[in-house]
Amino acid sequence: MHGRTATTARKVIAMKPDILVAMPISSVLRARLDERYVVHGPLDRQRPLPLPAGAERARALVTLGSLRTDAAVIAALPQLGLISCYGTGYEGVDRAEAGRRGIGLTHAGDANATAVAEFAMGLVAAAGRNIVRGDRVVRAGLWASLSIERVPQTPGLAGQRLGIYGLGAIGRKIAQRAAAFEMTVGYHGRAAHADTDLPWFPSLEALAAWSDVLVVAARAAAGNRHAVDGGVLAALGADGILVNIARGVLVDEDALCTALEQGTILSAALDVYENEPNVSERLRRLDNAVLTPHMAALSRGAQAAQQRVLLDNLDAFFAGRPLRSMMPPG
Repeated sequence: MHGRTATTARKVIAMKPDILVAMPISSVLRARLDERYVVHGPLDRQRPLPLPAGAERARALVTLGSLRTDAAVIAALPQLGLISCYGTGYEGVDRAEAGRRGIGLTHAGDANATAVAEFAMGLVAAAGRNIVRGDRVVRAGLWASLSIERVPQTPGLAGQRLGIYGLGAIGRKIAQRAAAFEMTVGYHGRAAHADTDLPWFPSLEALAAWSDVLVVAARAAAGNRHAVDGGVLAALGADGILVNIARGVLVDEDALCTALEQGTILSAALDVYENEPNVSERLRRLDNAVLTPHMAALSRGAQAAQQRVLLDNLDAFFAGRPLRSMMPPG
């Protein structure tokens, strides 16, 4: 009986398709994938090659947009037919090479847009109302020694202008929430949207000059690396606040540190960084920066929605059905 059971188990495993998961994932998601597939990975974030033994059989790759999926990685997966990005980003994928190989590319679409927009407004409030500084004062036992004159006053949020760089699914939800805070909203993107009355600014610098708070919500691409540079920060001004919940490469971190150190802008709140998970000591030293560990999408609802999109796309791919949130070749 034991021999027949082992043989049956091997046959069941052999019937499961192979997939490669590039990054660490939750135990819940891993268990759901293990039910359906032979799962390989994760990969080394810095050096994904060589692949772990058996991973070359993978027909689907589950990854993050912030991870490198270049021509070398794709070439090491000769049976690959699908790259499925767990989050909404896909900037790390060589879309041209994937298209040349006929490999489909999907992402999570707007599955986490609500969670990220909520978190963005949390960062706006944290930076704009000195919430984190207040927490530090209480924890340090310094409340009793404070005088009214020593408590820094902030402009508040009501009546302030909030500029959004990137009016996609997340940007639009940020705009809705900012309006509930009685803020005036404008935006910059590649072109004006016909379906909104929000004012559009033809350049990021023009938007920054108009804004009291500038929220970065654009997709990362080769053309917008360091889009928020020293000039944009200078335009934002001494009472300005920068919030980034998009990708770290959109902001020149050295220029941002200089702006925060010299008072060029008032404060910043960041959930993403140029070299995450490594955050520069220079940035970590700044009291006028609120720093969180890329956690904007980590709500139960957002993660459940992202997992549904991922599992649906994997099931559809192996069944030959149409895919959700499919990206055209680069």
